[in-house]
Amino acid sequence: MTRLTPTDVGVIGTGSCLPERRVDSREVAATLGVEHRWIVERVGVLERRFAGTGETGTGLAARAAARALDRAGVAPEDVDAIVLATSTPETPIPGVAARVQEAVGARNAFAFDVNAACAGWLVGIETARGFLRADERRRYVLVVGADTYSRILNPGDRRTYPLFGDGAGAVVVARVPAGEGIGRIEIRTDGRLGHYAVGGHGNLLTPDGLAGGAHHLTMLGRDIAALVRTEFPALVEDAVKEEGLTVADVDHLVCHQANPRLVREVAENAGFRPGQVVLTGDVIGNTAAASLPIGLDTAVRDGRIRAGDTVLMITFGAGMTWGRALMRWPSAARP
Repeated sequence: MTRLTPTDVGVIGTGSCLPERRVDSREVAATLGVEHRWIVERVGVLERRFAGTGETGTGLAARAAARALDRAGVAPEDVDAIVLATSTPETPIPGVAARVQEAVGARNAFAFDVNAACAGWLVGIETARGFLRADERRRYVLVVGADTYSRILNPGDRRTYPLFGDGAGAVVVARVPAGEGIGRIEIRTDGRLGHYAVGGHGNLLTPDGLAGGAHHLTMLGRDIAALVRTEFPALVEDAVKEEGLTVADVDHLVCHQANPRLVREVAENAGFRPGQVVLTGDVIGNTAAASLPIGLDTAVRDGRIRAGDTVLMITFGAGMTWGRALMRWPSAARP
């Protein structure tokens, strides 16, 4: 892979944090009144983590960010910006990024939130890269994904309740040697499909709205799956062709874990071997904007991703928004 961007930017440290509470799919099945096997076969999630009393998305994000900084060997006061992707903030004001800035001690960092639902973290990576390119004095950006979807789920909805879990993932982004780091990022949105996934704390917060469950997430799962099956092959093909590669040249495929069964299906159909695919959704569920950075951190800590490896990231989120990025893991990144 030689055609990476002239000003190469890459990930030099990763971190993640999950809530303490594990929720087995047998418990979810009992809540929904379905067989445990139904969830495992249709969704592929064996367990997920739900934030408990006293646990917040901000707290998870701060711990993930601190771990990423520690692994990168970067002092909090040296961080120039924090970009935090979430669609489940505890409060609309102030943003979660500002709270994380205070929590980790990144007192010199500009901090702000982005919301592209499950695709938000990749949007944050594109934003961070532009921020570094705009001023050579800037050195480090924290890009965090954090969501607590358990708090907007309807426990009676079979389309959403089995899928999601809570968590946070973070990376430190910095300039890296030429030929390393993140290549072109491609992100697309089709607002005509916005009705595929709708909900959240800010939706109709009135007594009638709350009583009717208007704040709960609703999804058209079959339509989303059809979109993934349609767009995934093109995302893969475009990414590898741009760099003169083939699917076989990709060391690791890190996908948004919308549905582990669907991830396995589309990856196999695109020509990936099981050993190339980083899968986390089976044990933590769909962690929304945290999905990609948790996947990266898991693979790094497991010793799977190493310096020089080619990593393809693909994401989908409400909007609908989808995108991809191919990168060569930098030599500066720390395990």
